[in-house]
Amino acid sequence: MMNEPPRARPRRRPRLTRRGRLVLLMSTALVAGAAVLVPVLLVDGDPPTVERTALVVPEGRRAIQVYAAVDKALGAPPGATQKAAVGARLKLPPAARDNPEGYLFPATYPINSSTTPRSLLSYMVNTANQRFGAERIRAGAQRNGVTVYQTVTIASIVQAEAETAADMGKVARVVHNRLAQGMPLQMDSTLNYALNRSTLDTTQQDTKINSPYNTYVRKGLPPTPIGNPGEEAMNAAIAPAQGDWLYFVTVAPGDTRFTNSYEEHQKNVEEFNEIRRSSPAPG
Repeated sequence: MMNEPPRARPRRRPRLTRRGRLVLLMSTALVAGAAVLVPVLLVDGDPPTVERTALVVPEGRRAIQVYAAVDKALGAPPGATQKAAVGARLKLPPAARDNPEGYLFPATYPINSSTTPRSLLSYMVNTANQRFGAERIRAGAQRNGVTVYQTVTIASIVQAEAETAADMGKVARVVHNRLAQGMPLQMDSTLNYALNRSTLDTTQQDTKINSPYNTYVRKGLPPTPIGNPGEEAMNAAIAPAQGDWLYFVTVAPGDTRFTNSYEEHQKNVEEFNEIRRSSPAPG
């Protein structure tokens, strides 16, 4: 959710993140236009006889989550893949500064006895380069006045913020509209990334943290993507829906409201807060 600093704001804000889960492994998933994801084989409690031959990276997972999944898939010590990423010399754009966040492309990756953390990370980055290097991506980025790397960053925000695939184009438009007007993005998803969490609520104190990912106080895009977007989010980033929206909030599942009116947005926020207050606490 996003609010204007000079105005009164509720203490708790709805976050717009598409999923509240930090769990990396899913039972089944689908990456549109990329690779069909098979049932995940990396589940706690798998019997020793199960042969683990694939790693699924769903859309939107953060690099730190992907590293942990690779460690588990390869039977490596915790932290091994994250260490490998530092000196892996991955084929990343200069703007990434050797940080693969955003370029660990969501797909199903085969693994075998010769697979290493470095080789698997290279496979993911090379896949991202192939997808993001397409002419339509470059043309879309140029049309929007941003670089391809910035487009990946926008797509990662869209991936985190959109409640449904149908909302992605509208969320992307909000991002582009705010950038064009010099407004801070005020995205809770970027705060969640800075704090290494995923939550439905953002407090006033959260919005004051000193972080380049605090888009409540810092204008422009965060310095890196905040996750690894899939192809649908990239499509939305290069071809956002047409509209003058500046605000949005997911009031209830399946009910995300977009508006260019701060007053209307505040009413939507209050409705969200009321629904949250009346909902039973998770048990």
